[in-house]
Amino acid sequence: MGSSVEQNILVTGGAGFIGTHTAVQLLKEGFKVSIIDNLDNSVIEAVDRVRELVGPDLSKKLEFTQGDLRNKGDIEKLFSKQRFDAVIHFAGLKAVGESVGNPRRYFDNNLVGTINLYETMAKHNCKMMVFSSSATVYGQPEKIPCMEDFELKAMNPYGRTKSQPYSLLWQLFLEEIARDIQAAEPEWRIVLLRYFNPVGAHESGRIGEDPKGIPNNLMPYIQQVAVGRLPELNVYGHDYPTEDGSAVRDYIHVMDLADGHIAALRKLFDDPKIGCTAYNLGTGRGTSVLEMVAAFEKASGKKIPIKLCPRRLGDATAVYASTEKAEKELGWKAKYGVEEMCRDQWNWANNNPWGYQKKL
Repeated sequence: MGSSVEQNILVTGGAGFIGTHTAVQLLKEGFKVSIIDNLDNSVIEAVDRVRELVGPDLSKKLEFTQGDLRNKGDIEKLFSKQRFDAVIHFAGLKAVGESVGNPRRYFDNNLVGTINLYETMAKHNCKMMVFSSSATVYGQPEKIPCMEDFELKAMNPYGRTKSQPYSLLWQLFLEEIARDIQAAEPEWRIVLLRYFNPVGAHESGRIGEDPKGIPNNLMPYIQQVAVGRLPELNVYGHDYPTEDGSAVRDYIHVMDLADGHIAALRKLFDDPKIGCTAYNLGTGRGTSVLEMVAAFEKASGKKIPIKLCPRRLGDATAVYASTEKAEKELGWKAKYGVEEMCRDQWNWANNNPWGYQKKL
């Protein structure tokens, strides 16, 4: 195993949900961490709480820069000031509905920003990246669990597919860019982490998911109903061919996800032949929407009113991960189950009903 004592990691979008939890784990594992975030969909308070969680000694190893990957000068300034051993790339817009209505914004943020990052990394001879991808690249899988060698044919409007030339399944685009760069310049080492459905929060209840506006994802929506910010939960689809009629997904605790990034980094440092390789990060188990609602009700002691709605176009019936590759090659396996996910999500919500901000 490679030593992490002096390794300096740049975390783009590190003030966000997954970024903050990953920063905590990186610092605890002895890495130096530099976060760059434009704070479009996050707040500096989240970074302050990361410092609080790791304590004064480790927080000295954390730097924060407010900057935007679309501005090459912001990235160049960072790389000119210090040497980075690797980059964990979270930065990007992820709201599914908005990507259809405002595709130019998505191209600008997610494609232009990422290309700027690659060019600056190459210039400064930093050629190791962990990229935040998504299970949406599997689309409506013909069989489950999803394996990394499945055909990529994303359905959701996050990026682009060959069959949907103007819907923006951007993770797929960016995965293809990563593969092309590594094929052209074999010294690059890139790990593509295909997340399934990140939920939960740090056990302290000090950091968690705090989306702006109406949440796009199930669990932050449930927590806002539980604390009284929203009246009811819309359940999209109750006639799927599943046990209870609701869609089935693979939910993964955000702390397991954070530890997956540590494992991916170590793989990059230790395996010069890694090339550009994808790994699923999930639990390998499917849980229905209604099962998650019931588990959250149990954890919180709150009744979650639901409204049954028609299916959304493009939503898959059931999607969950095969995790064998990550277990075998990264030595990583999810530790937490649905009960712990809901417990920690409620702890965060109960202590921070309005997220990082006080109620307006």
